[in-house]
Amino acid sequence: MTAIKFSARKVNDPTTATTECAVVYIFSDSKLSGTASALNKASGGAIKAVLDLGDFTGKSGQCSTLPGTGKIKRLLLVGCGEKKQFDRSAARDFAQAVYSGINGTSAKSALLLLDDMKVKGADDQWLLEMLSRTLESKSYRYTETVSKPKPALSLQRVVISCAAPKAAAQRALDQGSATGNGINIARNMANLPGNICTPSYLAQQARKMGRSSNALSVQILEEKKMRELGMGSLLSVTAGTDQPAKLIVMNYQGGKKNDSPHVLVGKGITFDSGGISLKPGAKMDEMKYDMGGAAGVFGTMDAITTMKLPLNVIAVIAAAENMPSGGATKPGDVVTSMAGKTIEVLNTDAEGRLVLCDALTYVERFKPASVIDIATLTGACVVALGSHATGLYANKEQLAQQLLAAGTESHDRAWHMPLWHEYTKQLRSNFADLGNIGGGGGGSVTAACFLAEFAKSYDWAHLDIAGTAWDSAPKGATGRPVGLLTRYLMDRAGK
Repeated sequence: MTAIKFSARKVNDPTTATTECAVVYIFSDSKLSGTASALNKASGGAIKAVLDLGDFTGKSGQCSTLPGTGKIKRLLLVGCGEKKQFDRSAARDFAQAVYSGINGTSAKSALLLLDDMKVKGADDQWLLEMLSRTLESKSYRYTETVSKPKPALSLQRVVISCAAPKAAAQRALDQGSATGNGINIARNMANLPGNICTPSYLAQQARKMGRSSNALSVQILEEKKMRELGMGSLLSVTAGTDQPAKLIVMNYQGGKKNDSPHVLVGKGITFDSGGISLKPGAKMDEMKYDMGGAAGVFGTMDAITTMKLPLNVIAVIAAAENMPSGGATKPGDVVTSMAGKTIEVLNTDAEGRLVLCDALTYVERFKPASVIDIATLTGACVVALGSHATGLYANKEQLAQQLLAAGTESHDRAWHMPLWHEYTKQLRSNFADLGNIGGGGGGSVTAACFLAEFAKSYDWAHLDIAGTAWDSAPKGATGRPVGLLTRYLMDRAGK
């Protein structure tokens, strides 16, 4: 995927600038900014004329394209609403409008004149990072299996003029661009059909990513090694498919050698039929998105590698396909996890926790600073939170608060859910240490409680992204929670 090139440059006199599209912000309840006034004068009063007509009022999200002046080919006016209410939410609306306005043109370059723009409750760096992330992620087009894909965004270069010091401004733009590109990588990977995006494909992509950075090493564990390690729970999921499971380990060394790593564990079920507990046919095609956790981990690793964050991060992806066959695991079967706990498989469609529990046991060897697993785990979480918030569970309050703060800052929000012992009681089994489902409601909570049984030796959090990883109408992956995870790791790195 081709990334947009962002650069920060102070433009003292906008009338002498050279660009295919100069973006000028307009508030609905205040006078023209100094930049807008200068361009209005240079264009013979064109900006004031369109305002006087009343067709463009500066209302939030409004756009109007005017002929340019001098070496500026066109002026794009973007409404920001009332100046006194221009907060982070309004700024995000502004970013969306900038994308929509530029996308309506054939401009290959754009100049955003934001020297006088102030966001209530945020600094210039936040604004710049948010803008570059938004423009980059919005430029995504799925092309892999389409003979005539939608036209790509023409925009290739964006210069932003603002009041922030150039070095700080460029750093913010680079961070936002890296996050946006990570989001797009996650979206593209999740959007691929299950006959292309198999566990082996994910392993290939990990090796490719490893070759692109000297700081990233990759190891792939095959099923033979998993058997030697005692990963009977993970292997029970892959028993019914012809596609071999892979345990993918990506080790990013950006910090000191002996620094404890932060570990991301991604659920990588590349297609989930439900196994013997077969899912209904309606919307089963969307089960290609059941590797959304793995996709989010890939996108996050790409972002932090691009940023060269000064910390150590290890990604572990449990990749498998869940299919029914004569050799598939059956409801009522009992399997033994890597931790030695036995599990009664009451429902083969509750397979995500079966692959994750062995991965969570595996990562103990890294002596992690924190472990976060990311999974499209339960429909119950969709019922509880819809598509707006990711379900967040954690065994340490500090870790939960750090993730909540990262979600708020990145607007990739999560909601803190309970992890109480009372829910764990629902997982009792007469024939094993645990059942893989807990009846009686609270399905997202009991799933998290199941995972918590395998994460007692370190600070751990679970992100249930079943409601946030993809949209059904229009259908497509969202790239969440790359924004949240990247922000969390940037905070740990002090960036």
